[in-house]
Amino acid sequence: MKMTFRWFGEGNDTVSLKHIKHIPGVEGIVWSLHDLAAGVEWPMDRILEVKKQAEAAGLNIDVVESVNIHEDIKLGLPTRDEYIENFKKTIKKLGEVGVKVICYNFMPVFDWTRTDLFKELEDGSTALFYEKAIVDDMDPLKLVEMISDNPDFTMPGWEPERLKHLSGLFEAYKHVSEENLWDNLKYFLEEIIPVAEENDIKMAIHPDDPPWPIFGLPRIMTCKENLRRLLQLVDSPSNGLTLCSGSLGANPENNVADMVHEFADRIPFAHIRNVKVFENGDFIETSHRSQDGTVDILEIVKAYHEVGYTGYARPDHGRHIWDEKCRPGYGLYDRGLGIMYMWGIWDSLTRMKEQETK
Repeated sequence: MKMTFRWFGEGNDTVSLKHIKHIPGVEGIVWSLHDLAAGVEWPMDRILEVKKQAEAAGLNIDVVESVNIHEDIKLGLPTRDEYIENFKKTIKKLGEVGVKVICYNFMPVFDWTRTDLFKELEDGSTALFYEKAIVDDMDPLKLVEMISDNPDFTMPGWEPERLKHLSGLFEAYKHVSEENLWDNLKYFLEEIIPVAEENDIKMAIHPDDPPWPIFGLPRIMTCKENLRRLLQLVDSPSNGLTLCSGSLGANPENNVADMVHEFADRIPFAHIRNVKVFENGDFIETSHRSQDGTVDILEIVKAYHEVGYTGYARPDHGRHIWDEKCRPGYGLYDRGLGIMYMWGIWDSLTRMKEQETK
């Protein structure tokens, strides 16, 4: 397992590359060019700038999260071909600098949805929280007002450029069913996967967060059956998954450890985080420790160990602890603790396996 850590760039993150390098076992950053709008071709000089910064700190740039998908592609509009061509050009450039994995998602409008960015837990720490009744009953424009007013940091998936077109997007998606979305995803993959293959890059789709329809929008990356269908749309090693235990784990019916075993050779990137799910459908993000949430992180890490996982992983989200001022969901300290929890499980399993073979 190759451990990585998300970094939002100089001037856009309270976490420095030096901080990341201090965390045992971290080999690279998970990065993006967050100020660029979806659908544009990434400039090589910006890509090389990140590569230079990371390598100076002794870290690789093997994983990009995300190259965002323009809504016209998801909607299947005639203009999608222009944006797909830009995506292909970006894939080629990233391949040239050694990128191995591109994480992306196909969620309409919102990349992720929460109702409280700093909900207090019993121990006094705070974390991202989803209140089902609010999402079920609230106008999405009102929810945007509640959680997007965060001037200190960019919020991936909640960029102002995207949100200012929100009303028009909801109107456009009224005519898009889940099957339409599947067709549009297939069209996209048939175009870009050959380019990814040529450039030794694995595309890794992220599950929907949360893994069910919201605000009447279609959502399809929600469960094992749908992940299996995704992999069959274009049967290629370059068509893979970002298996996110937190996104999928918000639905207790999803057995993430079982998915690890089934899709092992098609998971180039693993997001490992925990959530606590309540009986009414609410959920809150917790520490990575299995006992603190509903998702059994121990069993998930064990599953990765059992399949001999050699892909990339990162501690996905983290609580905000020790009075840290940070981007919602991305506390340095809690993600660092999460890595050490994962390494503790991994190293114990490795030691046990070594002893069994003696």
